[in-house]
This record gives sequence, structure tokens and C-alpha cells, in this order.
Amino acid sequence: MEEWYHYVLLVVVGFVVGFINTIAGGASLISLPVLIFLGLPPSVANGTNRVAIAIQTAIGVAGFKSKGVSTFPFNIYLGIAALFGSIIGAYIAVDIKGETFNRILAIIIVIVVLIIVFKPKINLEDVEERLTGKYLWIGMIAFFFFGIYGGFINAGIGFIILLFLNYVHRMNLVRANATKVAIVFIYTLAALAVFIYNDKIIWKVGLVLAIGNGAGAWVSSRFSVRKGDGFIKTFLVVMVIAMAIKLWFFT
Repeated sequence: MEEWYHYVLLVVVGFVVGFINTIAGGASLISLPVLIFLGLPPSVANGTNRVAIAIQTAIGVAGFKSKGVSTFPFNIYLGIAALFGSIIGAYIAVDIKGETFNRILAIIIVIVVLIIVFKPKINLEDVEERLTGKYLWIGMIAFFFFGIYGGFINAGIGFIILLFLNYVHRMNLVRANATKVAIVFIYTLAALAVFIYNDKIIWKVGLVLAIGNGAGAWVSSRFSVRKGDGFIKTFLVVMVIAMAIKLWFFT
């Protein structure tokens, strides 16, 4: 990270990641490998990426709220459940070996690509949401485990969250996205604290990446969730397949 253009690249990548993460998810599959390719050890890249994610999701929450989209207090309940799980996941990430982490990331990338390609279309515009009672408890239990994964690596978690909120809680895409962003913000704060405690963050890199992430999140949160979906899907699939090959065969 000695060259000035590395930081320009980080801002550009951050914008793309912030936009995609807020409108759909999975774009940490771009930023995390890029940080590794630029020379950061995998655990440090993982921790540094959380700085950008925290800022991105905070701005995304504000953007959705400015458009009147909020699921409070439901998002807080699920976010707190995920927060406890993320602490466990972050500690696993801190201790894992770099080569093992890269192999796990490569496998996750392939799985997420399959989800992107084959996930079913969902139309819930006329279905009543299920946010209380047993569905709330089911959600809190599920998001505790989602939080473990989110604390560990976070990459691709957006798709899992969106599918769960659609199928279990019957949320439309806009409200599911707003809920997802708020939940990820809450549990990322806990994971970030673990990485800070274990000195796994390069702040200059994380904050530069966050400039792009935040800008992309603000634009995306105020943009129709249906526009540009085909382009994003194609772009993300091509990028993550290339990165999976790089991580698996050239680590």
C-alpha cells in the first residue's frame, strides 16, 4: 500500500461495494480479496474491511430513513441477537490461519455465486409481514447464527439475510434491504471492536475504503432497488468467480 493509486483504487472499489452491498449484498466478496491482493494479511484485511462496512451501513440506514423506510424496533431485536453471534465469529476470524481463511473465502464465493444465479424471484407486495410473536423469536435465533458468520467473514451475508427476511418475515425487497443494513451495522460494531482489540486494522486503508463505501451506500439507499439489478448480478458473478480462482489456486 505504498503507491498513491492504490488509494484511488480503494475509493473506486469502495463505491462499487457500498452501492452493491446496500442494494443487494455480497460485495465484500470484492473488497476483501482486493485488500488481500494489495498485500494485507487475510485477518488484517478482514478487520480493516469492517471499518468501511460500519460507515457504509450507518450511511445506508440514514439514507433509507430519509426516504421513510424503517422497521424499528424489529431491526434492533434482530441486530442485538446478531451482535452476540458476531463476537464469536470475529474471535474465530482473528485466530484462523491466512491460507485456511483464503480457502474458506474461495468456497464461500462459489456458494454465493450460486445463490445469486439461482435464487428464486419473490413477489410479496400483497402479503402481510410477520414481525412479532413466534416469528420474531425464530428471527432472533436465526440471526444469532447469521451474526457468527457475519463476525467471521461477512462476505455474502446480505443475500442470506434478504432471503430469510423475504421468506420468513414476508418483507418486500425495499423493507428487507433497510432491515438488513441496520442489522449489519449493529453487529459490525461488535465485530469491529474485536478486531480493534486484537490489532487487526490498518486505519488509513479502512477509512479510505470507507469514503467510497459510504458514498456508494448513500446513492444506493436512495435509488430504486429494482434498477440496475441485471448489471449488478452479471458484474458480481464475473468478479467473484475470478477472485475465487485467484484465492484457491494462487494464494
